[in-house]
Amino acid sequence: MSVADQVRDAEHERSALVEESILPTLLGQRPIGMLGYAWIWVGIAVIIATYSLGAAGVEGGVPLLTVVLTILLANLCIGAVMLMTADIGTEHGLTFAVYLRAPFGIHGTHLPAISRGLVAAMWFGIQTYLGALALNGIGQYFFGFDNWAIWYGVFALVQVANTASGIKSVERLASLAAPAIIAISVWMYFTIEGVANTQGINIWTFEATGEMSLLVLFVANLGFWSTMAIDVPNLTRFVKTKAHARGFMARNRNIFVGQILALPITQAFIAGLGAVSFIATGNWNPVEVIQGEGQGLSLVLLLALVVLAQWSTNNSANLIPSALTFINLAPRLINYKMAVVIAGIVGTLCFPWQILNNLFVFLGYYGAFLSAIGGIMVADYYLLRKRRLNVPDLYKLDGQFRYAGGFNPAGMIAWVVAGGIAAWYSQYAFVLGFPLGLVIYLILMKGMVLGAHPQREIESGFSNEFLATSEGKSWVYMGKGQFQRMTEAEAQGSAVTREDL
Repeated sequence: MSVADQVRDAEHERSALVEESILPTLLGQRPIGMLGYAWIWVGIAVIIATYSLGAAGVEGGVPLLTVVLTILLANLCIGAVMLMTADIGTEHGLTFAVYLRAPFGIHGTHLPAISRGLVAAMWFGIQTYLGALALNGIGQYFFGFDNWAIWYGVFALVQVANTASGIKSVERLASLAAPAIIAISVWMYFTIEGVANTQGINIWTFEATGEMSLLVLFVANLGFWSTMAIDVPNLTRFVKTKAHARGFMARNRNIFVGQILALPITQAFIAGLGAVSFIATGNWNPVEVIQGEGQGLSLVLLLALVVLAQWSTNNSANLIPSALTFINLAPRLINYKMAVVIAGIVGTLCFPWQILNNLFVFLGYYGAFLSAIGGIMVADYYLLRKRRLNVPDLYKLDGQFRYAGGFNPAGMIAWVVAGGIAAWYSQYAFVLGFPLGLVIYLILMKGMVLGAHPQREIESGFSNEFLATSEGKSWVYMGKGQFQRMTEAEAQGSAVTREDL
C-alpha cells in the first residue's frame, strides 16, 4: 500500500481519541488568508450583546468616549491573549479540546473542554434568539406574520446547515457579510445620532447618574471574549501559514490583523453604537430601536444587519468550537456534522432570553473558569514546553498524557482553584483567573507531576523534533495511533481534503 493510500485509510479511522475532524491540519489544508480571517473577526465582533456592553457603560455614568476607549483597550488585551493561544493552531494544527489533553490529561480534557462547548452552545442560542427577533420584524413588514418562535427554529436550522458545510462555507459567509455589516452599522450610527440631535442631546457630553467602575467595564469585556481567547486554535489551524516560519510574527502574520485590528476596532465601534442608542432612545437593543425608528427599506436593511451579524458570529465563534468539544468527548460515535447538530440543539433549548436578561452575571461566572483555562494553556505551551509538543501521544490512551488514570492533577487543581477564586470575585474574573491559573499550574507541574510523569519534549531538552510548522512539517496521521512529520511536498500526495472542516 502506498503512503497516500495509507493516510487516506487512516483518515477514516475512529477510536477513543481519533476522529478525522480533530486530527492536526496539514500546512496544505489551511485555506484562510489574512483578509478572510479579518472578515471572520469583524463578523464575530458584531453581535447584539456587544451593544449592551456599551450601553451599560454610559448608563453607569461613564462618558461615551471613555466607554469606547475602555472597550478598545480591553479587546486589545484579549486580542494579545488570543495571539498567544493561536500559535497552537498555526504551529501544530491542533484543536482546542485535543490540545487540552496535554495540561489536563486524555480524560481530564473533557471537563474544561465541555464547559467551553456548553457556553458556546448557549451563545449560539442567544445569537439565534436575537436574530429571530429581527427576522420576525422583517416578516411583519412584508407579510404581516408575527411569530418569533418559528423564526427561531428556522434560523437555527439554517445556521446549523451552513456550519456543517465546512470552514470554507463559513469563510465565504464572513467575506460577504462583514463589509455589509460595517456599511449598515455606520449608516445606523448616523441615523441614531440624528435622533439624539432632534431631541437636543449631545451624545459626547451626555452623562448618566450611575457609578460604574471602569475596571468592571474593562473586565466584563475581557470576559466577553474569554471563550475565543482559549479556543481560537479551532480557527487558526485553518489559517494559511508559511512553512519554516520560525519567528512568532512570521508564523502568525495572517492572524495579527484579525486579532489586533479587526476585533478591537469593530467591538469598540459596535459597543459605542449601543451606547449611542441608549443615549438617544433609552434602549440599548437595536432590534427594538430599529423597529421603533426605521421605516420602509431602511427598516429591512437594518434588521438584515442584525441577522447577518448573529449568523456570521454563530458559525465561527459558537457552533464550530462547541461541535469540536463534542467530537473530542466521543470520537467513536460523533462526527463533525453530527456534532454541529448536537451543538445547535443544545443552544436552541437553553432559554437564551433568560441568559440575556442576566448577561453580566453570565459573563462573570463563565469568564472566571475559562480565564483560568487560558492561564493554564499559556503556562503549559510557552513556559513549560516552550512550544514543543509530543503530538502523537495526544492521540494515545497509554502515552505520556495519561498521567494518573487519564487526569493531570496539576491542570485539574489549578483550574478549580483559580476558577473558583475568580468566580468568587466575578467582577474581576479574568484579571484573577488568568494569572492564578498560570502560576498554580506551573508550581504543581514542577513540584508534583513532572517527576512522576516525564514529558518527552521537556526531557529532550526541547528538541525541534517536537515542532511542526517551524520545521516546515505537518503532523500526518498514518493510522493505528502512528504519526509522521512530513514536509508539504511529502504530504501532498497523501494529503487529505477534510472537506467537512
